[in-house]
Amino acid sequence: MKAIVCTKYGSPDVLQLQEVAKPAPQDNEVLIKIHAASINSRDWRMMQANPVFIRLVPGGFLQPKNKILGADVAGRVEAIGRYVKQFKPDDDVFGYLPSATGRGTFAEYVCANEKAITLKPANLTFEQAAAVPVAALTALQGLRDNGNIQAGQKVLINGASGGVGTFAVQIAKAFGAEVTAVCSTRNLEMMRSLGADHVIDYMVEDFTQNGQQYDLILAVNGYHPISNYLRALSPEGIYVVAGGSMLQLFQAALQG
Repeated sequence: MKAIVCTKYGSPDVLQLQEVAKPAPQDNEVLIKIHAASINSRDWRMMQANPVFIRLVPGGFLQPKNKILGADVAGRVEAIGRYVKQFKPDDDVFGYLPSATGRGTFAEYVCANEKAITLKPANLTFEQAAAVPVAALTALQGLRDNGNIQAGQKVLINGASGGVGTFAVQIAKAFGAEVTAVCSTRNLEMMRSLGADHVIDYMVEDFTQNGQQYDLILAVNGYHPISNYLRALSPEGIYVVAGGSMLQLFQAALQG
């Protein structure tokens, strides 16, 4: 089969279209003929080994251990392992393959554990379904699992117009929160169309300086120091980082 292979760490020039062996499903796996796969910042970081500890976890100190990138997948089941119960050949499915599996979706085929995928809704195209898993699960985990979002809370999404952010706005509204979306000028109307109650143009206003406080802040970027976020957080509020800089990681380690 054809696959996009990451031959070494570096710029996109290290990616090569190559012929590789077609995988065969193990007992609890399905073989998927890939119709669509999406690209996430995760893939860019894996390609560049940025941050540097990617060379240690999930591995590959001098060169990538997992040479086929990609985690999101949508496609059709071609074959199943003997213990698979949830799927059959010709089922349309989508899902997410963690990097620990050593499998990548920038290829014609991939094998996935049946627990990593689910049936694709008929009203979604393969391209739409492939855009969901990493971004939507990140938003859901940040708001529900880590943020303990509750109905009626004031929730701010910083970086609301990106992949994670657009899902976060909609998920927060579904939980009954009062949602403030922070984005650039060109995305203000999009945020309103997704249901945001309030929209802040970061090119005009700094939400950490306007005196407003929020019960939950989901930060999908690293544009503010943690101390600035704390200023915008209510005394019992929760701050969740879904994406940021190495500096923020050090700040969190030092400041708790």
